[in-house]
Amino acid sequence: MDVQETTATCGDAFAELASPACMHDPYPFMRWLREHDPVHRAASGLFLLSRHADIYWALKATGDAFRAPAPDELARYFPRAATSLSLNLLASSLAMKDPPTHTRLRRLISRDFTMGQIDNLRPGIARIVAARLDGMAPALERGEAVDLHREFALALPMLVFAELFGMPHDDMFGLAAGIGAILEGLRPHASDPQLTAADAASARVQTYFGCLIQRKRTDPRHDIVSMLVGAHDDDADMLSDAELISMLWGMLLGSFATTAATIDHAVLAMLAYPEQRHWLHKDAVGVKAFVEEVLRCDAPVMFSSIPRIAQRDIELGGMVIPKSADVRMLIAAGNRDPDAFADPDRFDPARFYGTSPGMSTDGKIMLSFGHGIHFCLGAQLVRVQLAESLPRIQARFPTLALAEQPTREPSAFLRTFRALPVRLHARGS
Repeated sequence: MDVQETTATCGDAFAELASPACMHDPYPFMRWLREHDPVHRAASGLFLLSRHADIYWALKATGDAFRAPAPDELARYFPRAATSLSLNLLASSLAMKDPPTHTRLRRLISRDFTMGQIDNLRPGIARIVAARLDGMAPALERGEAVDLHREFALALPMLVFAELFGMPHDDMFGLAAGIGAILEGLRPHASDPQLTAADAASARVQTYFGCLIQRKRTDPRHDIVSMLVGAHDDDADMLSDAELISMLWGMLLGSFATTAATIDHAVLAMLAYPEQRHWLHKDAVGVKAFVEEVLRCDAPVMFSSIPRIAQRDIELGGMVIPKSADVRMLIAAGNRDPDAFADPDRFDPARFYGTSPGMSTDGKIMLSFGHGIHFCLGAQLVRVQLAESLPRIQARFPTLALAEQPTREPSAFLRTFRALPVRLHARGS
C-alpha cells in the first residue's frame, strides 16, 4: 500500500508486511499502521497491536487478560498438530503454556539458567569470537569479500549453544542444519512437503536430545543440560525427559536465527553510523548502550508468533477486541513508537546509557525480548554474545565495510539474512 496516502485503509497488515516493499523496509508501513490503525483486525480475524503502550500492556497482561490456546483449541490454530511432530513440540513448548503449568516449568528452568551461569560463559564466548575473527582475517587481509553472516553471525550462536548444552561442536552444526526446515514447516501456510521435512528434522533433534539427556544423567559435566537433569536436594520436582526435550528444542529454534540477525544488524549499525562507534571503545556500560539500541532499532522478530487469546472483551484505541480473539503484537513497531522513544528512527545509544537492561533513560521498555511471564529466557545470552563480539570486531577490523548489499531472507516474521558480504577498506579511503 502507499503509506503516503493517509486516507487509505489496510485490509490485512500481515499480507502487507510480506510484500516486497516491507521486506526491504517495513518501518514506513509500521508508522502508518501505528498512526492510523493501531488495533488492526486482519482478514484472517487476527488482531495486531502496533503502539508501544498497547503492546507493553498486552505482554504484561499475558496470563491474565490473554492466555495461550487450550489443548482442545490447538486444532483451530494448528490444524495438522495431531499428526505433526514439529507442531506437537511447539504446542508443548514453554511459550504455549499458561500458569500454573508455565510457572512450574519456568521455575525449573530458571533455577539453573541464571544470569550467573550465562556470565560464566564469557571467557568461552570470547575465545570463540577470537577464533572466528582469526578465521576471517586472512581472506579479508587479501582484499577478498567474506560472508560475515555465515562465517561469524551464524556460527557464533551455534558454537556458544554447543558449550552451553555440553555438546561437541560438530554435533551442533549437524542439528543446526535442520533448523531452517523446521522453521519453514512451522509457518502458518506451510505446505505438506515442508511440514514433512520439518518433522524429519525435529525427529533427529528429538532423538539426539534424548540421548544427550541420558549421557548427562550418567556422566554430568558443568553445562546447562547436566544441571537440568541433575538432582536438587532442596527440590523434589524435576523436568521429565519429554518436557526437557521440548524446552531444548524450543531454545534451539528460538535462538540461532534471531541471535545471528541481531549480530548482523549490529555490524550494519557500526558501518552505517561510524560516529557512534565510540560507544564500543568505552567501558561495559557504553557497549551495553550500543547493544540495547541495536535491539530496539532492528528487532529480529517483527511480531509475536504464538497465539494469545483474549479472555474477555478488551477495549483498546477505540476498538473492541472480542473475547476469544487471537491477538499478536507488532514488536518492531512498538520499538519505534515516538510516544515511547523520542526521534525513534535515529540510532542513538545514549538513550540506554547507564540504565537497567532494556530500559531507556526515559523509563521506557525495549520490547524485543518481550515482557511479563514470557520474557525471553535467552536475553542475557544474546546480550553477552553481542557485548563480547562488537568491540572485538571494531578493534580487529576498523576499516570493515560492505562488499555489496546484504541479502535478506524473504520473511515477514523474522528480519534475518542470507548473506552479509564484507571487506576491508584501504586505510584512508
